[in-house]
Amino acid sequence: MPLEKTFSVDRRKTEDQAPSNPGQLPPDEFHPDELWMEEALRCAQRALEAGEVPVGAVVICNDVRVDVGNGQSESRGQIAGRGRIVGRGWNRNISDHDPTAHAEVIALREAGATVGNHRLEDCTLFVTIEPCAMCAGALVHARVKRLVYGADDPKAGAVHSVMQVLNHPQLNHQIQVDKIEIHPIDVRKIDVRGGVLAGRSAEVLQTFFRNRR
Repeated sequence: MPLEKTFSVDRRKTEDQAPSNPGQLPPDEFHPDELWMEEALRCAQRALEAGEVPVGAVVICNDVRVDVGNGQSESRGQIAGRGRIVGRGWNRNISDHDPTAHAEVIALREAGATVGNHRLEDCTLFVTIEPCAMCAGALVHARVKRLVYGADDPKAGAVHSVMQVLNHPQLNHQIQVDKIEIHPIDVRKIDVRGGVLAGRSAEVLQTFFRNRR
């Protein structure tokens, strides 16, 4: 999660278009990435309103049953198609006086508390900007199934722009990054898709920094 002023968009990979049936569930069995990224952008707006760098993230899991004791369980999270929102986050570095309070980290913390497990193996994290080294490391530790992000961050991105934390050959949980055609052999790997609603993700950051000048 970056603090830089320069962001790039892979125009070949993405178009900033809303789902073809807004307000409705998609006709196929998979929920469109663009719809979940809209939720991440809403979180980024919360950061913007608080005077923070506007980055937002959400964690989506399949139907989550949480043990509540006495042999009972209940569903947690907001239902939306096949997945559920189990964690939301936006930058809170300034508000919380916490250098680790990046959107991704906050969303992962909330998701872990919701699911009741520090492993999020059946979850996808959506974030508006390519994660930094710290957040990429948190994704590895959380064992998330998939990462979807918006704009590239050429100054701090740790998926592929500056470094490749998510697919380091010596890590025990590696990443499959289709965008740069890296396919680790390790069975523990996360699918990564970049460039989803990248134009809007970059625009909100560029506007924020422009207004600070």
